[in-house]
Amino acid sequence: MRHRSVADLMTPTSVSVRPDTSLKEIARLLDEFDITAVCVVDEANHPLGVVSERDLVRRQADGGGGSTAGELMTSPAVVARPEWSVVRAVRIMERQGVKRLPVVDEEGAVLGVLSRSDVVQLFLRRDRAIQEEIVEDVLTHTLRLPPSAVNVEVADGIVTLSGVLPRRGLTPAVVMRLCGSVDGVAGVVDRLRYDD
Repeated sequence: MRHRSVADLMTPTSVSVRPDTSLKEIARLLDEFDITAVCVVDEANHPLGVVSERDLVRRQADGGGGSTAGELMTSPAVVARPEWSVVRAVRIMERQGVKRLPVVDEEGAVLGVLSRSDVVQLFLRRDRAIQEEIVEDVLTHTLRLPPSAVNVEVADGIVTLSGVLPRRGLTPAVVMRLCGSVDGVAGVVDRLRYDD
């Protein structure tokens, strides 16, 4: 079972600026590229922080607070690695209260950016593709159950599992957790029973 990585969903090119970039130039870039934030990087393309629309609005409301990227940015930059699972990246976004993560390579240079809007793409996955992955990868390959043992129905990302499980240590909780980790699953309904 393959889970999506940050590299699969990130936007591979990110608009970045240097610390001395002016507020006006940042606003122009946000408008030109129809984005909500820019990464502030040093000479080696290492992320120093992020300037978002929110930072610009806050600066305007405060009537001061800096006029360059280095003065406006939220720092330090919270980053992700391309090989991370999307789940790991989303947990960091939630914990740190950020909407996007610069994605960096082994040397710490920016490769791209992962935003919440990129992650939303997971939930646009078709129900049929979710169902096929659960039947083939989770039930048949991982759990080694015959395809007829568990009935899998998917509607709007909600997976309903019904059928009979063998008693040999296989609990509905394990099945639910594995199915719930499939990309695009919004929830799992348990209607499973044990084989007497």
